[in-house]
Amino acid sequence: MLVRNPVDAVTIPRAERHEMRTMNESDIHIFLEMARPTQYYALFYAALFTGMRRSELLALRWKDIDLMLLQISVNRTLHQIRGGRIIIRQPKTEKSRRVVAMTPSTADLLKEHHESQNRLRESSGYPKLADDDLVFCQYDGKPLLPNTVSHNWIKLVRRTGLSGIRLHDARHTHASLMLKQGVHPKIVQERLGHSSIQVTLDTYSHVAPGLQQIAANKFDEIINNKVPSKSSY
Repeated sequence: MLVRNPVDAVTIPRAERHEMRTMNESDIHIFLEMARPTQYYALFYAALFTGMRRSELLALRWKDIDLMLLQISVNRTLHQIRGGRIIIRQPKTEKSRRVVAMTPSTADLLKEHHESQNRLRESSGYPKLADDDLVFCQYDGKPLLPNTVSHNWIKLVRRTGLSGIRLHDARHTHASLMLKQGVHPKIVQERLGHSSIQVTLDTYSHVAPGLQQIAANKFDEIINNKVPSKSSY
């Protein structure tokens, strides 16, 4: 019944993009040493070594982790809504539901985290951890508040002199370092849970020039190393 679509006249606002800042290898070591005495050490370590989102890490249960196969199943997210209520729901997209491979050091740390959590719970009169319990939580099993986690990250970042790096930048750090090491962007996309490889390439386009140079150098090495010398003619 309408002659035209009135929505066609709407100017879609541009998505606000925060400046991306990442850590290098040295920064990560310094930050983690500062975080080691805190209750957030295992959480921040996992953030840097898996590239998972804050909401995904805070919703993680022990049954979502396979310490033998070194795998994490991402199938839930945790959010704090207006009024302070905590809700847990499924990831927004199918690509966000994924399996993330763990580094051996991450698996070892999570084993230690499990043991220390059990000791703390026993000393406080709480039962041992069950498979449905959260991996990263308060000593009584209640969820960690997302904003509290981010505030503690910021405090540690400032103490290490790395001001300006947000908790979400741990995800960017993980992806950038993987790409710089020559990991295929498709693998990085799958680890991060991006909807497409184009999103990954667009997000980390700043890494592309370095990757192109590495690829060009390797091509040079492959071809020139196989060119027969004049003495072989």
